[in-house]
Amino acid sequence: MRTRIRIVAPLVMAVALTAACGESGSSGSDEGGSGGGTASGEACAPIEGDQLVVLEDDLELQNADNVIPAVNAATAAANPALLPALDAVSAALTTDELVELNAAVDLQRESAEDVATAWVEESGVTDGLEQGSGTIVVGGGNFTESTILANIYAEVLRAAGFDASAREVGNRDLYLAALIEGTEIQAFPEYVSTVTEALNAKVNGPNPEPVASGDVEATVAALQPLAEANGLVFGEPSEAADQNAFAVTQAFADELGVSTLSELADACDDGSLVLGGPTECPTRPFCQPGLEETYGLEFDSFRELDTGGPLTKAALQQGEVSLGLVFSSDGALAQD
Repeated sequence: MRTRIRIVAPLVMAVALTAACGESGSSGSDEGGSGGGTASGEACAPIEGDQLVVLEDDLELQNADNVIPAVNAATAAANPALLPALDAVSAALTTDELVELNAAVDLQRESAEDVATAWVEESGVTDGLEQGSGTIVVGGGNFTESTILANIYAEVLRAAGFDASAREVGNRDLYLAALIEGTEIQAFPEYVSTVTEALNAKVNGPNPEPVASGDVEATVAALQPLAEANGLVFGEPSEAADQNAFAVTQAFADELGVSTLSELADACDDGSLVLGGPTECPTRPFCQPGLEETYGLEFDSFRELDTGGPLTKAALQQGEVSLGLVFSSDGALAQD
């Protein structure tokens, strides 16, 4: 399970390594040219290109980390219009939109507050909201996406009659305790599997048997009793997800005609794939071993890069790796 701390860099050549566990470069070369891997075959050797695209994890290798509203249980009980307002966000928000929101802040340098306000206005998510009242502080983590989502939640809650604001509250250890206590913050945009396993450890001790999976509904079902034990309630999960994902260049996907990891496995049986990712990828079950066991993928080689950061994206764009570990809502995935 990854630590959700990162800075997404613009599409430029990276010069520093970004590292994280389980937690954004343009090549300047001709589109569609072949890259430099030491492949045993040619079918799936790297192909350079500026545009990156995520291949669908159709066999659910990765845990489902869909955005989900978390609310202090006492606050939710006292304010029955609160969760329905946040559920309205879940019903409207998609991963593609989350990518565009992140790109607007990280690449186009707009403010998170302005980006959030624009999305709320354009989505129509506030139409017909049940009205409430009272003061609600929405917490946000110390990274772009969480700040955007916290401001979206606050904007929607204001439209529902609440005196709502967004506040950055740091890492999960800090904000989860604050949310459970309910004095400083009362709501938070969470991620289904990550928060499930955090509460699992809180209830059952360090290194418990995992209960999160790639199945969103099953994971939410496992989350409910853990939430109740900690004085929290969760709303509906959105389609929007920020989870580990594997990307290729658009030129590569077009050349092979693939959009899923299963299709990639069918197309690449000559051992020519070059995988890029963090140091621990060759041993982590959700990275290289998972790709091999779940999808039957075979790799010519592995290139040590970073965890969904600028090095991995630059290596993809410059045709140095065929497949790289990224995050599904990275602003660098925005379509030109």
